[in-house]
Amino acid sequence: MHKSAARYLIFFQYTGTKYSGVMKTAADQAVEGVENHLESAVRKLKPVNEVSVVISSRTDTGVHALCNSAHVDIQRRGDKPPLLEQDLVDALNFHLKAEPIRRLNIDAVQEAAALLLGTHDFSTFRALSSDTPFKNPVKTLEKAQLNPGVSFSQRHFHRDIQFWELTFKSRSFLYRQVRRMTGALVAVGQGRLSVRQIQELLEARDSLAFPQNLTAPAHGLFLTNIQYRETDLGACRLAEQ
Repeated sequence: MHKSAARYLIFFQYTGTKYSGVMKTAADQAVEGVENHLESAVRKLKPVNEVSVVISSRTDTGVHALCNSAHVDIQRRGDKPPLLEQDLVDALNFHLKAEPIRRLNIDAVQEAAALLLGTHDFSTFRALSSDTPFKNPVKTLEKAQLNPGVSFSQRHFHRDIQFWELTFKSRSFLYRQVRRMTGALVAVGQGRLSVRQIQELLEARDSLAFPQNLTAPAHGLFLTNIQYRETDLGACRLAEQ
C-alpha cells in the first residue's frame, strides 16, 4: 500500500426504504444500493486509487440498519498524509447528507382532517370489494388527529428525523378507508390536494372518484386499540347465560 494510502473501517446507518439493499447495483438500475452512495461520497474526496467499499453485512431491499460497517482504502494525492479519522467522518457525512424532505403543511392537514370528523357517507374513501354491496358506507369518525410522533429509530439514529402520527378513531371502518384518508391528508400536506378537494371527495360519495395512486401503503399503519361499550359486554353476558 502506498505511503499516503490508508485503510479505514467505517460504521454507518441508513433507512433502507428507497434502496435496493446495501449492496451496489449496476449503473442502469433504477434503484441504487447504499454502497453506491458510499462510494460516490468517497470519490468526492478525490482519492488517487479506484474506490471500492467492502460491506461487512448484507441487507435486503427496504431493510434499515442502525449499525453496519465497511472498509475502504483511500490514497491521497502527492505527499498528503492520510485523512484523520474525524476529518473523514465529517467529509463523508457532508457528502452523504440527504436532500431535505418537504415538510408537511400541518395546518392544512388539520383543517382537512376536521372535514372528515362526524357522521358521513364515506363511499369515496372505501375501495371496492365483494362486500361493498352489503356494507353501509355511513360511518362516524370520532377522531382524525395529527401529532408529532416518537419512533424507535429516533432513539437510535444519530440525526433528527421528524415523525408524525395520524390517528383515526371510529366504531368501524370501511375497506381501506383508513389508508385512503391517510393518503388524501398527506397529499393535502404536500400541496398535491387542496382542503376544498377533500370536501369535494367526501361529497362525491363515489369510490371511483378517489384519485389513483393516492392510497397510503399498508406499512406504517397500526391497529392500536379495541374498545367495548358496557352495553356490548352486557349483551355478551346475557348470551352466555
